[in-house]
Order: sequence, then structure tokens, then C-alpha cells
Amino acid sequence: MTLRSTTIEQVPAADWNRWVTQRRGVILDVREPIEWQTTGVLPDSQLISLAELPAALDRLDRDTPILVVCRSGNRSQQAAEFLARRGFRQVANLAGGLAALGAA
Repeated sequence: MTLRSTTIEQVPAADWNRWVTQRRGVILDVREPIEWQTTGVLPDSQLISLAELPAALDRLDRDTPILVVCRSGNRSQQAAEFLARRGFRQVANLAGGLAALGAA
């Protein structure tokens, strides 16, 4: 079996809003619902946990740029790679996750 390597753009925390605005993209938050409730979400985020993502692909547009976010950047990296392998054309990861926004 051959695995295709996927390079995902890493968006610095200080640039997340500019990235989404310039590309007319969307934010996909793949944290768990309890995290959304306790720590909040970025404005206009689509909330689909990483566990629910495979069953929710029809809720996302393959042609719309997607910035994937989570707490630290690990789950969002996994989600971004998953989306890219399934034909989503422009997917990026928030480097360092939402935790990095505190230092941005």
C-alpha cells in the first residue's frame, strides 16, 4: 500500500484572520463539543469534531478554502490531511492551534 504524502500549509496564529479573509475561506473547528462550550470558538467557525468529520464531509465545500483549528494544532493537522486526501483543494492548519492565539 502506498500512502500519499500531503503537505498542509501552516498558518501562523497572527495571520489566521487575514488568511480566511483574503481567501474568502471558512474556519473548521475540530475540537470536541465540551471544548467549544468551555473555551469558546473563533467567529463564524463551523463546528465538526474530528471524530465526526468523516461522516460530515457533505457539510463542507471542496472548493472553499478551509482553515482547520483545534487546541494545539495536532487534531487540526490530522483533519487537514484527511480533507486534502479527499479532494479538498485548499486546506490549511492553524499552527500551534488556538493555544497559540494567546501568544499572537
